Amino acid sequence: MNTGKIITGLRKSKDWSQTDLAGKSGVSREMIGKYERGEAVPSIEAAKKIADAFDVSLDYLVGVGLNSKLDKRNLKRIEELELLEDEKKKILFDLMDTYIRDAKTRKAFAS
Repeated sequence: MNTGKIITGLRKSKDWSQTDLAGKSGVSREMIGKYERGEAVPSIEAAKKIADAFDVSLDYLVGVGLNSKLDKRNLKRIEELELLEDEKKKILFDLMDTYIRDAKTRKAFAS
């Protein structure tokens, strides 16, 4: 997926027009249209402004890197999780592992 499609998808998921995104990001509506159509690639500065408007990481916006599927809220949660005492982390990881295992099992049997 290219950055233009990601911007379009994020914008539509928030029910924003290109003008809305321009106002929230400080990037012109014309340039947002060019990015979405694949006619231009945002500079790092423009990409950062757009990512901040959507509250996602740059990795997420460009669809690459370890964090490309995580929004800023989930990245913050992971960072805060790392600050917990080891015993509390273990409990939370065990709980997450249980939910993930159960979801995979349900998905496997639903197929």
